[in-house]
Amino acid sequence: MDRPIAKKKGFQLKKHGPWVAGGALLALLLGWALFGDHSAKLRVSAADLTIGDVQRSEFKDYVRTNGQVLPIQVVQIAPEEGGIVVERVAEEGTMVRRGDVIVRLSDSSLDLQILNAEAELAEKQNLLRNTQVAMQQDRLNNQTELAQLEMDTQRRQRAYDQSSQLFDQGLVSREDYLQSQEDYQLSARKLRLVASRLKQDSIYRTVQMDQMEDNLQAMRQNVVMVRQRKDKLEVRSAIDGELGLLDVELGQSIQPGQRIGQINDLSDYKVQAEIDEHYIDRVRQGLAATFERQGQTFSLQVRKVYPEVRQGKFRTDFTFVGERPENIRTGQTYYIDLELGQPEQAVIIPRGTFFQTTGGQWIFVLSPDGSKAYRRSIRIGRQNPQHYEVLEGLEPGERVVTSGYEAFKDNEVLVIG
Repeated sequence: MDRPIAKKKGFQLKKHGPWVAGGALLALLLGWALFGDHSAKLRVSAADLTIGDVQRSEFKDYVRTNGQVLPIQVVQIAPEEGGIVVERVAEEGTMVRRGDVIVRLSDSSLDLQILNAEAELAEKQNLLRNTQVAMQQDRLNNQTELAQLEMDTQRRQRAYDQSSQLFDQGLVSREDYLQSQEDYQLSARKLRLVASRLKQDSIYRTVQMDQMEDNLQAMRQNVVMVRQRKDKLEVRSAIDGELGLLDVELGQSIQPGQRIGQINDLSDYKVQAEIDEHYIDRVRQGLAATFERQGQTFSLQVRKVYPEVRQGKFRTDFTFVGERPENIRTGQTYYIDLELGQPEQAVIIPRGTFFQTTGGQWIFVLSPDGSKAYRRSIRIGRQNPQHYEVLEGLEPGERVVTSGYEAFKDNEVLVIG
């Protein structure tokens, strides 16, 4: 007789094992999805990294640049008058004094202008003399005419007075009396008219003579100026200094205002440097700078900041404060530390090539054990040749990767091996 088999209760490996394993795997996957580290990782060698410490220390606000020694002043040589080069009096590298002749030019057309101006002046002078003689003759004739009229008027007045007395006594006719009166009045009227005309003529002649004198004086001045132009055919030095450049050849045609050379004022020197445009708003006249030469530190001061930016840099002129280096020469190069502000306490990190990739917006920060480095956003402020100032994102005591990031691409975690 068969016995019925009772069903087993509870966990059965064969029956429930696959379900349990599947559930566990699902839970594991779900936990990894929710709480696991999905960051893109890249394994790198510690030997390929440069590690820097984050620290709070004194931040020196300065920029380092190289500058070239130049004369304190350079004067361009540009003749005011053009012409043909007939003589080079001085050569490049020679010392000249103010007023020394450097180049002589020749201009035949200018010689012709001088002759024409002098001839015209002589003609005007002769005309003025002839006019003066004619006016003097007219003045004498007018004075003679006036004297004659005055004499006639006196005679007619005397005849009129006598006729008037005789007429009162009845000794002359009324017609003779009236005729003597009319003769006197006519003569007196003619005298007044001639005197008025002579006065107007005198005023006109005076004005005319003044105008001619002014014209003559202008012509004399013109002759002087033309002769001065001839003097300018001798190109002279404007200052004491060294003739640094003279780009002319005998027989060469030079135009007015054409630059043919320069004179270097060697009474003092300046240092001209090109600085990154990042600092253009902070560099200003009067800032102090230093450089070392042969174990000695020398001081400079910003003299001029040029506003133009070319190829990402702007020019700045420095002048010496105090001593100059021995055997200073034009063209020497000095490495200058330009102070932009006073030293201050700040969170700083060493400079590195990571900045070229991140622009200072993020950096890799090492874990405490140094096995990994995590990407973190930061904010960098000022910088000097040795350090960056960190405004946000890092704390003193942390360590960061400061070498280049070109090989890390978009990875957010570095596994350091």
